[in-house]
Amino acid sequence: MKRIYQLNTCDNCRKLLKAFSDTSDYEIIDIKTQGIEAKDLDFMKELAGSYEALFSKRAIKYKTLGLKDKKLSEADMRQYILDEYTFLKRPVRVDGNTIFIGKLEA
Repeated sequence: MKRIYQLNTCDNCRKLLKAFSDTSDYEIIDIKTQGIEAKDLDFMKELAGSYEALFSKRAIKYKTLGLKDKKLSEADMRQYILDEYTFLKRPVRVDGNTIFIGKLEA
């Protein structure tokens, strides 16, 4: 599987996609319009080692929902990402069994 999970309205995602050498082999997924499937998120977790590695604490909703004052479990983080695309750190590039989170290249 070769995919890039990103947000079309995110300046950082657009900048990184523009700088990335070649996206022609990748399926580009706009997480706002296409969402994130549970099986895909679970696969990303296997590669990343945890849902916490994929969870964005910079999301506005993280602060507005008061999540910074709560102890979130892995299951909580998984559900928040599935329920609200903004909780996924972005961009995420999956290239076979390799994952890059918050960047497209090593």
